[in-house]
Order: sequence, then structure tokens, then C-alpha cells
Amino acid sequence: MTTMSDPLSIRPAEMRDLGAINTIYNREIREGVATWDLDEWTLEARHRWFDEHDEGAPVFVAEIDGRVVGFAYLSRYREKPGYRWTREDTVYVAPEVQGRGVGRALLGTLVEAARALGIRVVVAWIESENAGSIALHERFGFVLTGGEHDTGRKFGRWLSDVEMQLTLEGPANPDARG
Repeated sequence: MTTMSDPLSIRPAEMRDLGAINTIYNREIREGVATWDLDEWTLEARHRWFDEHDEGAPVFVAEIDGRVVGFAYLSRYREKPGYRWTREDTVYVAPEVQGRGVGRALLGTLVEAARALGIRVVVAWIESENAGSIALHERFGFVLTGGEHDTGRKFGRWLSDVEMQLTLEGPANPDARG
């Protein structure tokens, strides 16, 4: 059992973490609504996903006593080049350690990574009843900017989401192409 005194560390994800990442994510597919995926991910699919993430879209894991208990990542927000200074954040924490600061540590790491990348806006799409994630994002300065009503369906019910946004300083020269 993990206690508050167990040391928490955040680090960049590695290939060796993909099984643990899949375990956390697939449990959410089976039991929760933080993701609207309906089919569990294979390890092969997770490897392809990981290969798509680079220094501009980093992935981090949270460890307690050497065990991965959460993961988080920045994704490029839409494919059009005009969105190049925007990222979407995603945070997943194993249920047994939720409420113990793991999500806060992961989201803090993502925000700092976004700043280091010169990102202007970080967007989060959150299932509308996920009060914990909404409150976590608010603690980091995210504000509610919109949402979608009944756009998803899982476990026999319609789901809605909210969009939250954090505006950062952004790049020194946003119109430079590179």
C-alpha cells in the first residue's frame, strides 16, 4: 500500500514504462469515463503512440517506490500549423493513489514543460463530472472556456466535457517558422 510518506518522483517516460501506462489507461477504459475510448489498447498500439511523442510533446510518469502510478503528456493540438503554440494536456493517475498529490505533480511537470517549449496555451478537455480533475486544473490557473454537451457515449449514458485553458507567456517570436 502506498502512503503519504512514500517518495514520489516524476521523470520522462521510457519504453519500459509502456506496460504500466497501458495498465492504468486500460483500467480507465474498463471502469471510468476520463477516457471515452471503448477498446483497450494493445502494447503494440501503445508503442506506436509513444513513438509519436517527441521533445515537443513529452510524456512523463510518476513513480512511488519504483512503481509507475500515473502518467501525463502534452499532445500537439490539431494538425494545422497555426496551432503550433498550443498543446493539450492529459493526466492519468492509478485509482489507489488518487488524492495524494500525484496528479498535481504530473500536471505541474506538464505546465513547466510547456513553458520550456515556449507554448502559449495549454488546453484540457475533461469529462464534465470529473470534479477532481477540474479542481486540479483550476489550482494551476486553468479557466473554463467551453464544453460540449452529450457528445460522447459510454456505459449506456451520454457524456459531456468541459474545455479548460491555461495561457502562458508563449514564444518570444511566435511568427517565426521553424
